[in-house]
Amino acid sequence: MAEKVAKVGVKKQGGYLYFVDKSGHVSRAKMARGRKKGAKSKPEVVAKVGVKKQVGYLYFIDKSGDISRAKMARA
Repeated sequence: MAEKVAKVGVKKQGGYLYFVDKSGHVSRAKMARGRKKGAKSKPEVVAKVGVKKQVGYLYFIDKSGDISRAKMARA
């Protein structure tokens, strides 16, 4: 079961992968479908949140665009 950590309300666009980066901000990167090899795009910060991550949890963006976390099975 997941628990909400921060309410952000990010609106997701198609073709992008949304994730929580190392500094705890919501970032997105263009998906690699249909691009030429070697052409990489840098991730861009969508919302500055600054969530402090704890070891043993998986942080993700849920359906409503908020940051949630779930306990890892292997931790």
